[in-house]
Amino acid sequence: MIILNGGSSSGKTGIVRCLQDVLPDPWLAFGIDSLIEAMPVKMQMSDDGIGFEADGGVSIGADFRALEAAWMAGIVAMARSGARVIVDDVFLGGAASKERWRQAVGELNVLWVGVRCDSEVASAREVARGDRAKGMAASQARLAHDGVSYDLEVDTTHAESLTCARTIAARVGSPLELHGR
Repeated sequence: MIILNGGSSSGKTGIVRCLQDVLPDPWLAFGIDSLIEAMPVKMQMSDDGIGFEADGGVSIGADFRALEAAWMAGIVAMARSGARVIVDDVFLGGAASKERWRQAVGELNVLWVGVRCDSEVASAREVARGDRAKGMAASQARLAHDGVSYDLEVDTTHAESLTCARTIAARVGSPLELHGR
């Protein structure tokens, strides 16, 4: 497994697409945005689901956490069954979010990748996207990385997605570098 973590609009999804192109074997991709889109609309903007604040903040409730845990377990089950998996996530809880994934993956080989991007650049991308609350990119640029350690970090402030993907793919080619912790 490869787990990418970074704030909103940091370039994770572009890197995932490029990774799928440059890695020699087929890899499945799963993103936190897809989980959110799969949830009932009533869970968006509810205390028990996920709420998006006007300032870009995000609040997470118990129902969201329960579905997120099931989603993680399903992804891990695919990896345990032999699928190669890339996850695109935002660790809103910093180290606590990584710990939830670490518990889920157990002893599977995981390459933990931090995707960084200058908050001003990410904010400009956010505006260009038009599908995010203004301020989300800036608030998550550091929050997602608080207390999180990685096997590898890439920075999309000036590097293209393909360049970052090639850097990650080079590490995937070294399985002894991967670990589950």
